[in-house]
Amino acid sequence: MSSPTGPTPGLPVRMPRPRQSGRHRRPEPVVAPEGAPALVLAVPGVPSAAIRSLAEEVVSIARSELPGLEAVIGYLDGDDATEYPSLGGVLARAAALRTERYELAVAAGREVTAPEGPAAVVVPLLAGPDSALLRQVRQAVMDDGNTAELTDVLGPHPLLAEALHVRLSEAGLARADRARLFTVATAADGIILATVGGEEAVQAAGITGMLLAARLAVPVMAAALDQEGSIASISEQLRAAGAEQLALAPYLIGPELADGLLDAAAKEADCATAEALGAYPAIGKLVLSQYASALGISPQQGAPVH
Repeated sequence: MSSPTGPTPGLPVRMPRPRQSGRHRRPEPVVAPEGAPALVLAVPGVPSAAIRSLAEEVVSIARSELPGLEAVIGYLDGDDATEYPSLGGVLARAAALRTERYELAVAAGREVTAPEGPAAVVVPLLAGPDSALLRQVRQAVMDDGNTAELTDVLGPHPLLAEALHVRLSEAGLARADRARLFTVATAADGIILATVGGEEAVQAAGITGMLLAARLAVPVMAAALDQEGSIASISEQLRAAGAEQLALAPYLIGPELADGLLDAAAKEADCATAEALGAYPAIGKLVLSQYASALGISPQQGAPVH
């Protein structure tokens, strides 16, 4: 029981913890800048419940990294009359919503500046370049009347090499990490990094492939699933170099992968395959990184990048 002048003698008193200063000070909580444009995730492929679930998980990861982030999903092959809104429709609504918010603020007597810059930042849900899909994205952005900004694809990036490593280990095709020196009986001694988008995509995947090769200490070569003979040619090269047990590692998130294409490639190369990257946490972080770079902010520090 406390006395009128303070707590009863002998009872512990909870005191506020002093704020830490200097280099060991905890960073301030980071939130999205006020009035920041929406992050629009451009999702390729024929929309489905599975693809929507994957996209929503990626967006959820991005939001968790930057609270207050307004993030929405637009489908390249979507239809605004369905539960899978088109990218163009999502961009139009983002621009209209920004204008509506400004007009409401003015009507309420608030001192606000007229909105400037993009109403949305479009991030393609692609690990590597695919000219046909990116053409669709650019067309939607152009049709929106230049109120949106388009970022690069997510790769190449070391986090994608990590994601590939994890997917291979989940399939029993690689050891879990370099620190564990035990042998996995089914571990591959040659990796085919499978992508789509032709030669440009193969070249880009090769950069992440070098990072993956360094992690696994086995040869990694990229090949295009949508280029006839590419998978067979790379599998022959790896076997000629001494690889006996190959594995297919999709350098793909999933929605851009046509049904049956991966299984056909695995049969062509006569090898096992890992799953696509999917909603691995690094994907959401890379989506946010592209968004933040477009705005010149740092999600870690919440301050402009100089």
